[in-house]
Amino acid sequence: MAVRPTIFLASAALGLAFSSAGSAQQGDGTRVAISTAINKPAKVPATPERVAQINVPSGFTVAPFATGLKNARILAVAANGDIYLSRRDQGDVLLLRDTDGDGKADGAPVTVANRAQAHGLAIHDGKLYLVTVKELFVADILTDGRLGPMTLLAGDLPDSGQHANRTIAWGPDNMLYLSVGSTCNACNESNPENATILRVSPDGKSRTIFASGLRNTIGFDWDPATGALWGLDHGIDFLGDDDQPEELNRIEQGKKYGWPHVYASGRIYPQSTPVGDISKEDWKATSEPMVLGYTGHAAPMQLVFYSAGAFPAEFNGNAFATMRGSWNRATPSGYEIVRIRFASGKPTAIEPFVTGFLTDNGTSHFARPVGLAVAKDGALLMADDANGVIYRIAYQNGRARAAGDSPAPVTEMQRQTSVGLGVPLASARPETAARGSLRIMSQNFTAGRPIPLKQSEYADGVSPQLSWTPVPGAVSYALIMEDPDAHPITPFVHWLAWNIPAATTALPEGLQEQPRLTEPNGVLQGRTSRGSAGYYGPRPPVGDPPHHYHVQLLALDTMVDVPAGADREMLLAAVKGHVLAKGELIGTYQQMQAPPK
Repeated sequence: MAVRPTIFLASAALGLAFSSAGSAQQGDGTRVAISTAINKPAKVPATPERVAQINVPSGFTVAPFATGLKNARILAVAANGDIYLSRRDQGDVLLLRDTDGDGKADGAPVTVANRAQAHGLAIHDGKLYLVTVKELFVADILTDGRLGPMTLLAGDLPDSGQHANRTIAWGPDNMLYLSVGSTCNACNESNPENATILRVSPDGKSRTIFASGLRNTIGFDWDPATGALWGLDHGIDFLGDDDQPEELNRIEQGKKYGWPHVYASGRIYPQSTPVGDISKEDWKATSEPMVLGYTGHAAPMQLVFYSAGAFPAEFNGNAFATMRGSWNRATPSGYEIVRIRFASGKPTAIEPFVTGFLTDNGTSHFARPVGLAVAKDGALLMADDANGVIYRIAYQNGRARAAGDSPAPVTEMQRQTSVGLGVPLASARPETAARGSLRIMSQNFTAGRPIPLKQSEYADGVSPQLSWTPVPGAVSYALIMEDPDAHPITPFVHWLAWNIPAATTALPEGLQEQPRLTEPNGVLQGRTSRGSAGYYGPRPPVGDPPHHYHVQLLALDTMVDVPAGADREMLLAAVKGHVLAKGELIGTYQQMQAPPK
């Protein structure tokens, strides 16, 4: 039975569903009445009669590949055809095989790993990568398909809250991409790594925010034709049956995708308030609209592009995604696999492909689709986390090409991630050519001496106190802090700030880490190489020689017209020809021991 309450979004925080952590909700006169529903169709057994009712396009077949798997979540397929399945509730990874090619798993699955909250899986260079809520692991895949010892690559992923299910995939640039959902329905996150996709080096030592403003992008993959990254993001709840639509986004480095203040093609979420007195219109102006939308509350999960060749030619280059189904709609949506049509590198439609898991006139279901992968023979495998079934969707007489799926080209990701790499420090670039000089000082460290631990990301991570000699005629100041000793991102940008008022000649220790400051009022902060706004302290790898951190200050004859969250290249382009004087303060930092957990 569906329950349909009416919710009023007013100008104050409304509690659990609409809380906005990190900033007080200021009254702006908003009053919006929304009719919303809670509808959770009952789970029923996956009987042969119900399975026979699954709908697939003409020429396709669907049948159970394996049963009795309980909370079956994410699927990954090795080059030899071995199938790995994560089970979140059981906290393990299973190995399944079909050695005789009959479309069914051979015997009982083999448990190859045990980790609490095991979820995302990826296979790369003969290794299996596994992500839990807070940890990323890797293990060698042995000749029998079992795993060698698990090695921890990262143990400090953000706490989860509402969206705990991290997923991972290897990009064509040989980097690992890791999705971290939001902690809430719609709020200002205190940890900038929430509601993002992270980019992680193979050894786990380097981690940056690739894209942000993504509420929960569990499913993402690269177009095998163009190399572009696409993902399906979960919409905000409690906005009504048809809002928020599930979003298909083209995900690019450094871009923001609206959440939590803007959604769909630029609609404003009525309840939330951005921090730092940033208006929602400004937030919208710096956010990417969705490319395509799909039925609200369908709950997208794993997404894969198809290029195996066992389906009719019209399917090659398309993507498929599972829709698990949500509880926040009077008439349930999801409970299906969808096809995303692509033409000339652009998506043209999202449409049902496999349906029928929702049964009994929508009052019950016998599967909630989650995992999706392409088997070695070109069939699709879908994991159901309700009754624990893996379904195999195949085309009659379809045979995969011997080479299997086509890898995505690396050029697009290289284009995005190479910007700003291998360039001189800002103070040595022609954009900062100046007629005069100024002196920078800090109460925390002196020139050429170590920066205190509390300024590093191994400890408090607070920005240092800075002061400088005033420059006559200056209208504003801009600050850039870089590390030329970092790898693989060289130089690494640790801090960008501009429109510091001319009357200001000092910044206190511990400034807010947000795009706009209200004290000093109106100061804007930009995107560091980490991908966050505001100061990001030293964090060199343990055991590295001392890194050098160049705090560079520019006195400008103008205010800078670039939006909050801009990157270094945008800032330098804007200050060119406006630098009256510049100065530099260099400190060092070295971390010899790993911090205690």
